[in-house]
This record gives sequence, C-alpha cells and structure tokens, in this order.
Amino acid sequence: MDTTEFIEAALLEDVGNGDFSTLASIPVDAKGKAILKVKEDGIIAGMELAEDIFEYLEPGVLFAPFKKDGDRVANGEIAFEVSASVHTILKAERLALNCMQRMSGIATLTRQYVDAIKGYPTKILDTRKTTPLFRAYEKKAVRIGGGVNHRMGLYDMVMLKDNHIDFCGGIEKAIETTNAYLKANGLNLDIEVETRSIEDVQRVLATGNVRRIMLDNYTPDQVEEAIKIIGGKYETEASGGITMDNVVAYARTGVDFISVGAVIHHAVSMDLSLKAQIV
Repeated sequence: MDTTEFIEAALLEDVGNGDFSTLASIPVDAKGKAILKVKEDGIIAGMELAEDIFEYLEPGVLFAPFKKDGDRVANGEIAFEVSASVHTILKAERLALNCMQRMSGIATLTRQYVDAIKGYPTKILDTRKTTPLFRAYEKKAVRIGGGVNHRMGLYDMVMLKDNHIDFCGGIEKAIETTNAYLKANGLNLDIEVETRSIEDVQRVLATGNVRRIMLDNYTPDQVEEAIKIIGGKYETEASGGITMDNVVAYARTGVDFISVGAVIHHAVSMDLSLKAQIV
C-alpha cells in the first residue's frame, strides 16, 4: 500500500460519507490557518506524512514546517503551520495527528534505546510486531529514531523460528530444505536461524549456509559465550526479554544486533494538538 492508498483508506474510514460537523458549521469557502503544537518532549516524526495528507485533500496547500523528522522537540514548540480551506484543516486534523503522535512516540522510544548503547557497535532492530497496514510508517519512525529495520515482512528475508524448525524436523533439515528451495526458485534471500541454546548454535555452525544466528532469550553471559563460539562467521542477533534496564548488558557482549519489538508495540504516542490560528 503506497502513501496515497493509505491516505484514501484512512480518510474513508474517518470521514465516511461526510464530515457533517464541519459541513454544518463552517462555510465551504472559509479559509484558515492552524499550527501543530508539541505538548511533550521527544523526537518528532511523521512531518512528511502530515504534509502529504493535507496536500492530498487540497493540492497546493501552504504547509510551513518548522521542524523536520528526527528533530528533538520540547513542550510548547510549534512543528508546522498550515494554511488551507477550513474544511481541509478539520478533515485532515485527526488523521495527521494520529499518524504523527504514533510515529513520534516510536521515534522517541527508539532514540532512548539507541542512546543507551551509544559507543557500542551494536544496532537496535525492530520486529514485525506492528500495526496492520501501518507497518511502513512505524518502521520509518524506527529509522527516524536511529534504529534499523529488520525484515519488512515474510517476503524479504527468511527467518527460521522455533515453530518452523519444530514443524520441519530440526535445525539441520530446516536450513538444508530452505537453501534448496531458494536455489530452485531463484530467490536471493538471507537466512536467519533462531537458536534456543548453545547446542543449537553448534548445530547451525555445523550445517552452515545462513547469514545470521538469532540468540533468543539468552542471558548476556550466554550471548557472550555464543558469540565466542560463532567467532565472527555469521552475524549475531540477541532477542527476547530485552528492556532499557538490560540493553547495555547485551550490547557489551559484542552482539551485532539487538531486536526490540517494544520500540513499536510499547511506544506511547506523543501528545500533539492542532490549533486554529485566529488573527
């Protein structure tokens, strides 16, 4: 779903067959201005999407940004000003706010994780624990916050998780069958394998032909032990149970990536409001 399709579907959901509050109280030809007020500190995100929403409703709208995606903002600051038909402003208001509040919350939480491990080469990854049909924007917010996207979906990387391995009949068979399938179908996709123990790591190493080894629900000490065994042959990713309280301990192990689903599914939306500018 591209941006235009998303905006069309979101407006249809919200506006339906008419914004009757506005139609009943505001003349169709009324013009106005509004500002986006920041009501708490954090990282702003979704500025480009907000402009796209206003532009979709009224091509040529005057959208004046005072901040850009990724900027650190403080309570009381103004992110943008928009001049347009009052009908456009009121119709776009909730959609623009919902998107920006959600994306800004994700960018802010991601930045907290990224800042916590500053000085280590480890990168913070997101996951597929996203809101259906809003994934592209949530993952963009992760990038805005300084994180790195994992795969976008099931189609752009192979991840052999515990259920794949168990249903397939073991780590070795899962890796071998997957490589054969990719070769037969001309697919050039990286393979990541989830491991649940040091023994699993040794089995992956004995089989080979993967890109990354996931160390799932390992303690930092166990991650460090696994990394020594892997010896730089494959990328490594720590996952499961990682929070702000222990992320530094995992980064100290030298692991390449730390995946934190919480940067999306535990993010709290930033408080923003769109206010009419009456002159």
